[in-house]
Amino acid sequence: MPTISHYLNRSAVENIEEAIATAKQQQAHHALLHITEERARERAKLIDEGKITGRLAGVPFVVKDNYLAFDGPTTAASKILENFNTPLQATVVEKLENEGAICIGKANLDSFAHGSSTENSAFGLTKNAVDETKVAGGSSGGSAVAVKLGIVPFSIGTDTGGSIRQPASFNGVVGVKPTYGMNSRFGVVAMASSTDVTGCFANTVEDAELVTNIMAGQDVNDPTTLPSYFTMTDEQTTGQLKIGVISDFMTDDTDKGVKSSVTEYIEALKKAGHAVEEVELPMAKYSLAMYYIIVPAEIASNLARYDGVRYGRRADNVNTLDDLYGKSRDEGFVAESKRRIMIGNYVLSSGYFDAYYQKAQQARQLLIEEFDELFSKYDMLVSPVVPTTAFGIGENTDDPIKMYLSDAMTVGVSLAGLPALSVPSVESDGMPVGVQLIAQRKSDTMLFALAKSMEVHV
Repeated sequence: MPTISHYLNRSAVENIEEAIATAKQQQAHHALLHITEERARERAKLIDEGKITGRLAGVPFVVKDNYLAFDGPTTAASKILENFNTPLQATVVEKLENEGAICIGKANLDSFAHGSSTENSAFGLTKNAVDETKVAGGSSGGSAVAVKLGIVPFSIGTDTGGSIRQPASFNGVVGVKPTYGMNSRFGVVAMASSTDVTGCFANTVEDAELVTNIMAGQDVNDPTTLPSYFTMTDEQTTGQLKIGVISDFMTDDTDKGVKSSVTEYIEALKKAGHAVEEVELPMAKYSLAMYYIIVPAEIASNLARYDGVRYGRRADNVNTLDDLYGKSRDEGFVAESKRRIMIGNYVLSSGYFDAYYQKAQQARQLLIEEFDELFSKYDMLVSPVVPTTAFGIGENTDDPIKMYLSDAMTVGVSLAGLPALSVPSVESDGMPVGVQLIAQRKSDTMLFALAKSMEVHV
């Protein structure tokens, strides 16, 4: 698969034509909802003329279609935003373009990022890059597949509870979920404001680190961003680290092949000189329950703005305001979004707020404290990303609970605001498996250093 270096010191026009041609050849996977040909070609000419320079000059990339980006609609894979053309771009998209990167397309996703398979897109599912009978993962499935297929060397997505890490694992690429607040979320369609982060996919850790370094930093338009702290390291060694393997995720509930693959990575860590031992995270068994109370509550609040009045899809043939709201939202949202809105409104309603939402937030604090206790003793934590490899298309469609279980190992990290990487390990029965590396908040640099050092061992 091509890396960023493949595109540097070449004609930007040549790079873009190559990427667009590959995207069109790979349309059967449905990774992209829209190819931004006109604007990409214009920017490529400017780069070749020396009018735009930077560390990514002439390098093509794609954005998940919940990022506001020019040239074509920003849909969030929903009917309600099907014809929405943005007046501005997301901060991180602007940062990448300021370094000369060229967006060539907008990637498919689960509508409004609600899902774990990219089967919930209003415009059709995305197929796994390795096996077309399998799901791409989600919600950033299109972004992961675009990288694995070689359309682009990197892409950007969002991770709320595993939406970068899980599809990275399913497709065999590197996926980055940074510390909450490290990157700006300005210009990104909101899902759950207390866990949403912007991150990237790449074929190598080195490329992912470069893209992350460009995206990172405080943004006056996003008050949740932290003062800039992320730095790249030229060193591919971290010295000896003390690493804990989360035993709660290495049980019989995890597929044998996935456990075997993760175990091989753990053995490689030991051979590289790191001290590795099992640790327990008792609150982990409650993290999925917390997540699917807290996140739907935030979804219900964030999606209330889509009412058919201010912007987005507006229903026809309505006689009352209630009908306008109801019909516009019914036509505009997919079933999974409606499910999460209903759950969210329920747990926030009078009489249930204390019993559900408040309790979930209290449990979340206990989970954070458990992580903090572990990081007082260990430099890093390791686990599988997902308990299985990519499942079959349609396999979990009619069973939302089974679908939600694919997030069991990632949501706790999101609730705690921790940085994590999904890095490819040994395949299981021909399908990719990702290993999740987790660090303490604001320890993203150490995370990349370890992952880079391990690429030569795995």
